[in-house]
Amino acid sequence: MRRKLEKFVDLLPEIRLLKPYKKTKYGAHYEMTMKQFRKKVHRDLPPTTLWGYNGQFPGPMIEANRDEPVHVTWLNQLPSKHLLPVDVSIHGLDQLPAVRTVVHLHGIETKPESDGHPEAWYTNNFRETGPTFSRKTFTYPNHQRGSLLWYHDHAMGITRLNVYAGLAGMYILRDKQEEALNLPMGDYEIPLMITDRSFNDDGSLFYPSQPDDAAANLPNPSILPAFNGDKILVNGKIWPYLEVEPRKYRFRILNASNTRSYRLRLDSNTLFQQIGSDGGLLRSTVEMEEINFQPAERIDVIIDFSKAAGQSIILKNDLGANANPDDETGEIMQFRVTKPLKNKDSSHLPSALSVIPSLKQNDVSGIRYLKLVGSSDEFDRPLLLLSNKHWHDPVTENPRLGSTEIWGFTNTTNFSHPIHIHLVQFQVLEHQPFDLDQYNIDGKIIFTGPPQSPAANNRGWKDTIEAPAANITRVIAKFAPYSGEFVWHCHILEHEDYDMMRPYMVVDEDEYDEK
Repeated sequence: MRRKLEKFVDLLPEIRLLKPYKKTKYGAHYEMTMKQFRKKVHRDLPPTTLWGYNGQFPGPMIEANRDEPVHVTWLNQLPSKHLLPVDVSIHGLDQLPAVRTVVHLHGIETKPESDGHPEAWYTNNFRETGPTFSRKTFTYPNHQRGSLLWYHDHAMGITRLNVYAGLAGMYILRDKQEEALNLPMGDYEIPLMITDRSFNDDGSLFYPSQPDDAAANLPNPSILPAFNGDKILVNGKIWPYLEVEPRKYRFRILNASNTRSYRLRLDSNTLFQQIGSDGGLLRSTVEMEEINFQPAERIDVIIDFSKAAGQSIILKNDLGANANPDDETGEIMQFRVTKPLKNKDSSHLPSALSVIPSLKQNDVSGIRYLKLVGSSDEFDRPLLLLSNKHWHDPVTENPRLGSTEIWGFTNTTNFSHPIHIHLVQFQVLEHQPFDLDQYNIDGKIIFTGPPQSPAANNRGWKDTIEAPAANITRVIAKFAPYSGEFVWHCHILEHEDYDMMRPYMVVDEDEYDEK
C-alpha cells in the first residue's frame, strides 16, 4: 500500500475550453499537441510526469455545434521512450516504435480515416528510417444529436498505457433541442472526468510491469488482465472538492478509467436526476438513487443542492471495497454547498426530454450472436477474445451500409465487459441470463430466465454497454452513415489491447454484391 493521502484538500480543476485557431465555411479548425509535462495531482504529492493533449490532463474541452464540422490536427510530440512498461510480446510490438499514437473520438459518426483505427498510428517523427508522421488531421462532421463524447488514444497494443499516462479529453456536442430545455448551464454545467491511478511516493505514476502472481516464464514487462488504481481522480486531481451554490447543477460525467467500474451514490441520499447517457438526452428524466457506470460510459445528471445549504456531500463509489480498511476507493469527490446563491435558479428540469424513435420499427436484416470468450496464451496468461477470434483474423462482421442489425453479445466469461461499437449509437434491447456452468460442460446455451429489459437509464442511445457475465446482451443498430472498416471491442483497456477487439466492415451495396 502506498502513501495515504488526505481527501478533499484540492479544489476540483476546471477543464479548459479550447478555442479554434480559425473558422472557415468548412468548419472550425483546432490543433492539439500530445506532449509530456508535469503536474501536481494532490497537495501532498510531488509533481507527476504525465502525457497530455496540449500538456493538460484531462485534455482541453472541445465544444461543437450539431452539423458544424470540426477539424482537429493531432500532433505527436511525445518522447521516444514510454513512461510505462511496454509488453512487446503481443501484436508484434517488438517490431514497432515504443511510442505510437492515434486519436479516437469516442461516440462520433465519422469516416474510417478519421475514426482512429488502431493500426493508423503514427510516431513523434524521431525514427531514423522509414516513413513517419508527427501529425494527422481528422474531420468530425457532427451530424448527430447533442451529447458528451470523449477523445482518447487508440494505438494498437498500448492504448491502456497511453490513456493511463494521460491521453484523454472531453468533447461536447450542442444542439438546439437541448438548448430549448433551459437546463442548468454556464457555471452550473460542469464536466467531470473520473479516473483511477496509483502513484509512487515521489509522485510518479505506478503501473505494474507484471501481474502480482506472475509466473517465472512470463515476459517482463507482461500485460495485465486488469488494473485498478488505488486513488480516484476527478478532472486530474485526487479526491477533490467543489464548492457549489444551493441550486441545481448539471454534471456531464465520464468514466475514463482503464478497468474500474463505479456505482455512484451521494452520501446525503440526494437522488440523481439522470437526463442523458452516451448518445445524448433520454426520452424522459430518470430518478436514480445509484448509477452503475462502466469504463467509457457517460452520464448526464442534475443534482439539486437547493435544500443542502451549509452541507458537505460526498460522491461515493459503492463498488469500492469498503470492507478493506486499506481500500480508499469508496469515495470520489466532495461537494461543499457553501457558496451564496448568486441569483434565483431559473433552470428547469422537464420530465419529457427528447424523442427517440425505436430501431425495432426498422427492417432487421440480420441477427449476429457474438461470443465473449476466455482462453489463455502460450504463457498461460488470460487471453480474452470476441467470437474466439484474434484481431488479425479475417473480418467476419460486414453489415450493409444503412442496414439495421441485432448483435447479441454472449458473455461466457465470469465477469462483465463494457462493449463499444465504433461509428454507431445503438439501442439496448435486453439481457437474458443463461446457465454458465452448463455451457462450460457442453457448450449449450440454456436460459435460466426470460429476457430482461435494460435499466431505465440505458434506454436511450448508447455506444458502450455492460454485457454481464452469463447473459446474452442484445443491441440493435443502424450501420450508417459511412462505409469502411471500423472496430468493436471491450472497453476495459487491458482487454482491448490483448485481444478483445475485432475489425468490422460496413459495406455499400456495390461492395456487398461483390462479396
